[in-house]
Amino acid sequence: MSGSGGVQKFRIVTLTLPEVLVRRLEGLDADLEAAAAELLLWALRLDPSEEVEARVGLAWKYLEEGKRLVDSDPVQASEKLYKAAEEAVKALAVYHRLEDILGKVRERGRWTVSLLSKAVTRLAKLVGSWVLDAWDHAWALHVWGFHEAKLDAEDVKVRIPYVEKLVRYAEETCKGSGG
Repeated sequence: MSGSGGVQKFRIVTLTLPEVLVRRLEGLDADLEAAAAELLLWALRLDPSEEVEARVGLAWKYLEEGKRLVDSDPVQASEKLYKAAEEAVKALAVYHRLEDILGKVRERGRWTVSLLSKAVTRLAKLVGSWVLDAWDHAWALHVWGFHEAKLDAEDVKVRIPYVEKLVRYAEETCKGSGG
Protein backbone atom coordinates (compact mmCIF):
# COMPACT_ATOMS: atom_id res chain seq x y z
CA MET A 1 0.00 0.00 0.00
CA SER A 2 1.05 3.61 -0.08
CA GLY A 3 2.35 3.75 3.47
CA SER A 4 1.88 6.24 6.23
CA GLY A 5 0.73 9.68 5.26
CA GLY A 6 0.11 8.78 1.65
CA VAL A 7 3.72 8.18 0.63
CA GLN A 8 3.37 6.53 -2.76
CA LYS A 9 5.87 5.72 -5.47
CA PHE A 10 5.31 7.61 -8.68
CA ARG A 11 7.47 7.79 -11.75
CA ILE A 12 7.33 10.66 -14.17
CA VAL A 13 6.91 9.53 -17.75
CA THR A 14 6.48 11.50 -20.92
CA LEU A 15 3.87 10.40 -23.41
CA THR A 16 3.77 11.58 -26.98
CA LEU A 17 0.22 11.60 -28.28
CA PRO A 18 -1.31 12.50 -31.61
CA GLU A 19 -2.62 16.05 -31.65
CA VAL A 20 -6.17 14.86 -32.38
CA LEU A 21 -6.25 12.97 -29.05
CA VAL A 22 -4.92 15.95 -27.10
CA ARG A 23 -7.45 18.29 -28.76
CA ARG A 24 -10.30 15.89 -28.00
CA LEU A 25 -9.28 15.60 -24.35
CA GLU A 26 -8.95 19.38 -24.05
CA GLY A 27 -12.37 19.73 -25.65
CA LEU A 28 -13.80 17.47 -22.97
CA ASP A 29 -12.12 19.60 -20.31
CA ALA A 30 -10.48 16.34 -19.22
CA ASP A 31 -7.48 16.04 -16.95
CA LEU A 32 -5.04 14.23 -19.25
CA GLU A 33 -3.19 12.57 -16.37
CA ALA A 34 -6.42 11.34 -14.74
CA ALA A 35 -7.76 10.11 -18.07
CA ALA A 36 -4.53 8.23 -18.79
CA ALA A 37 -4.52 6.64 -15.32
CA GLU A 38 -8.13 5.54 -15.65
CA LEU A 39 -7.53 4.06 -19.11
CA LEU A 40 -4.47 2.20 -17.86
CA LEU A 41 -6.33 0.87 -14.84
CA TRP A 42 -8.99 -0.42 -17.22
CA ALA A 43 -6.66 -1.79 -19.90
CA LEU A 44 -4.19 -3.52 -17.59
CA ARG A 45 -6.92 -5.48 -15.81
CA LEU A 46 -5.04 -5.35 -12.51
CA ASP A 47 -5.88 -7.79 -9.79
CA PRO A 48 -8.02 -6.21 -7.04
CA SER A 49 -5.13 -5.61 -4.62
CA GLU A 50 -3.11 -3.84 -7.32
CA GLU A 51 -6.11 -1.74 -8.33
CA VAL A 52 -6.77 -0.77 -4.72
CA GLU A 53 -3.11 0.18 -4.26
CA ALA A 54 -3.10 2.29 -7.43
CA ARG A 55 -6.35 4.05 -6.57
CA VAL A 56 -5.31 4.85 -3.00
CA GLY A 57 -2.03 6.21 -4.36
CA LEU A 58 -3.92 8.40 -6.82
CA ALA A 59 -6.25 9.56 -4.05
CA TRP A 60 -3.27 10.75 -1.99
CA LYS A 61 -1.69 12.41 -5.02
CA TYR A 62 -4.86 14.35 -5.82
CA LEU A 63 -5.39 15.26 -2.15
CA GLU A 64 -1.89 16.70 -1.84
CA GLU A 65 -2.20 18.58 -5.15
CA GLY A 66 -5.56 20.01 -4.08
CA LYS A 67 -4.18 21.17 -0.75
CA ARG A 68 -1.20 22.77 -2.49
CA LEU A 69 -3.40 24.63 -5.01
CA VAL A 70 -6.14 25.85 -2.67
CA ASP A 71 -4.79 29.40 -2.15
CA SER A 72 -3.52 30.00 -5.68
CA ASP A 73 -6.21 28.23 -7.72
CA PRO A 74 -9.33 27.18 -5.77
CA VAL A 75 -11.01 25.97 -8.98
CA GLN A 76 -8.31 23.42 -9.76
CA ALA A 77 -7.93 22.61 -6.06
CA SER A 78 -11.63 21.77 -5.96
CA GLU A 79 -11.32 19.32 -8.82
CA LYS A 80 -8.20 17.65 -7.40
CA LEU A 81 -9.90 17.22 -4.02
CA TYR A 82 -12.99 15.75 -5.69
CA LYS A 83 -10.76 13.34 -7.65
CA ALA A 84 -9.14 12.28 -4.35
CA ALA A 85 -12.56 11.38 -2.93
CA GLU A 86 -13.54 9.64 -6.17
CA GLU A 87 -10.44 7.44 -6.15
CA ALA A 88 -10.95 6.61 -2.46
CA VAL A 89 -14.53 5.51 -3.18
CA LYS A 90 -13.41 3.39 -6.14
CA ALA A 91 -10.68 1.75 -4.03
CA LEU A 92 -13.16 0.99 -1.26
CA ALA A 93 -15.68 -0.42 -3.75
CA VAL A 94 -13.03 -2.83 -5.02
CA TYR A 95 -11.82 -3.68 -1.51
CA HIS A 96 -15.36 -4.40 -0.26
CA ARG A 97 -16.12 -6.34 -3.46
CA LEU A 98 -19.23 -4.40 -4.43
CA GLU A 99 -19.56 -6.76 -7.38
CA ASP A 100 -22.98 -5.64 -8.59
CA ILE A 101 -21.59 -2.10 -8.98
CA LEU A 102 -18.18 -3.20 -10.26
CA GLY A 103 -19.88 -5.47 -12.80
CA LYS A 104 -21.75 -2.47 -14.21
CA VAL A 105 -18.50 -0.49 -14.30
CA ARG A 106 -16.89 -3.29 -16.32
CA GLU A 107 -19.96 -3.56 -18.56
CA ARG A 108 -19.90 0.19 -19.32
CA GLY A 109 -16.12 0.38 -19.42
CA ARG A 110 -16.08 3.26 -16.94
CA TRP A 111 -17.44 4.65 -13.71
CA THR A 112 -20.48 6.91 -13.97
CA VAL A 113 -21.82 9.46 -11.50
CA SER A 114 -24.74 7.17 -10.67
CA LEU A 115 -22.43 4.18 -10.03
CA LEU A 116 -20.21 6.31 -7.79
CA SER A 117 -23.32 7.42 -5.91
CA LYS A 118 -24.48 3.82 -5.51
CA ALA A 119 -21.03 2.84 -4.22
CA VAL A 120 -21.10 5.70 -1.69
CA THR A 121 -24.56 4.69 -0.49
CA ARG A 122 -23.45 1.07 -0.06
CA LEU A 123 -20.22 2.10 1.67
CA ALA A 124 -22.18 4.32 4.06
CA LYS A 125 -24.25 1.28 5.05
CA LEU A 126 -21.10 -0.78 5.56
CA VAL A 127 -18.86 1.69 7.41
CA GLY A 128 -21.01 4.62 8.51
CA SER A 129 -22.95 7.61 7.30
CA TRP A 130 -19.87 9.83 7.52
CA VAL A 131 -18.95 8.46 4.06
CA LEU A 132 -22.06 10.12 2.61
CA ASP A 133 -21.15 13.37 4.32
CA ALA A 134 -17.58 13.25 2.98
CA TRP A 135 -18.87 12.48 -0.51
CA ASP A 136 -21.36 15.33 -0.39
CA HIS A 137 -18.54 17.74 0.46
CA ALA A 138 -16.47 16.35 -2.41
CA TRP A 139 -19.43 16.64 -4.77
CA ALA A 140 -19.90 20.30 -3.74
CA LEU A 141 -16.25 20.88 -4.62
CA HIS A 142 -16.75 19.23 -7.99
CA VAL A 143 -19.92 21.11 -8.92
CA TRP A 144 -19.65 24.47 -7.13
CA GLY A 145 -15.88 24.70 -6.89
CA PHE A 146 -14.82 23.33 -10.25
CA HIS A 147 -17.68 23.47 -12.77
CA GLU A 148 -19.36 26.61 -11.47
CA ALA A 149 -16.18 28.22 -10.03
CA LYS A 150 -18.23 29.70 -7.17
CA LEU A 151 -16.07 28.62 -4.21
CA ASP A 152 -13.14 30.66 -2.95
CA ALA A 153 -10.13 29.31 -1.05
CA GLU A 154 -11.91 29.54 2.31
CA ASP A 155 -14.92 27.57 0.99
CA VAL A 156 -12.57 24.89 -0.34
CA LYS A 157 -10.42 24.71 2.80
CA VAL A 158 -13.36 23.88 5.08
CA ARG A 159 -14.09 20.81 2.96
CA ILE A 160 -10.54 19.40 2.92
CA PRO A 161 -10.85 17.51 6.25
CA TYR A 162 -13.85 15.56 4.93
CA VAL A 163 -12.00 14.47 1.81
CA GLU A 164 -8.86 13.72 3.78
CA LYS A 165 -10.80 11.53 6.22
CA LEU A 166 -12.15 9.49 3.30
CA VAL A 167 -8.68 9.07 1.75
CA ARG A 168 -7.12 8.13 5.10
CA TYR A 169 -9.89 5.64 5.74
CA ALA A 170 -9.37 4.05 2.32
CA GLU A 171 -5.65 3.71 2.94
CA GLU A 172 -6.05 2.29 6.45
CA THR A 173 -8.82 -0.10 5.42
CA CYS A 174 -7.17 -1.38 2.28
CA LYS A 175 -3.62 -1.75 3.67
CA GLY A 176 -2.19 -5.14 2.82
CA SER A 177 -5.37 -5.91 0.90
CA GLY A 178 -5.53 -9.20 -0.83
CA GLY A 179 -8.32 -7.66 -2.90
